[in-house]
Amino acid sequence: MSASQSNAVKVIALSAASLALLSACGEPKATPMDDEYAGNSGESVQSQEDKSNTEGKATDNTANSDGSTKNHADDKNSTTSDKKDTGNYADGDYSVNGQYGPVGEDTIDVHLTIKNQNVTAVSIVGHPFTSISKKHQNDFAKAVPDAVVGKPLKDLKVDKLAGASWTTEAFNKALDVARQEASVQ
Repeated sequence: MSASQSNAVKVIALSAASLALLSACGEPKATPMDDEYAGNSGESVQSQEDKSNTEGKATDNTANSDGSTKNHADDKNSTTSDKKDTGNYADGDYSVNGQYGPVGEDTIDVHLTIKNQNVTAVSIVGHPFTSISKKHQNDFAKAVPDAVVGKPLKDLKVDKLAGASWTTEAFNKALDVARQEASVQ
């Protein structure tokens, strides 16, 4: 094999390896916020305590049969709930963390209130990595209530809102997890 052929093979191998490593970059992830740190978005300690008493836990008005809860925050590969989406949802407040960005550096906390199978309230708390992310998260947070409040949770999905495509993808993934968490099993 000549030196130029050897170099060509090396370039192709390096390109293939780079593509393999980058293939999962930017893929949004979402996990239920059902641990003791749920709702911690950098607010004051008092506001965190208030939020954890009202919105910080994913609740579906039922307890697990064995009384245990899984801490999805400890599982970096968890992108869904352990529950199945049955299409029938319990009333309650649900909190899900959506992660996105080239290396998963940006996150949003999605807080939903479900009543009679419909979304009755939504709020987004952003955790941006950059000032650009902050602008997109803030714009998205302002636009999302008009897009989802009053709509059925089943099959709910939003299109790109306020120019925030990655934030929108993370929100939609969070909706998938919220449907699983809210499902009556």
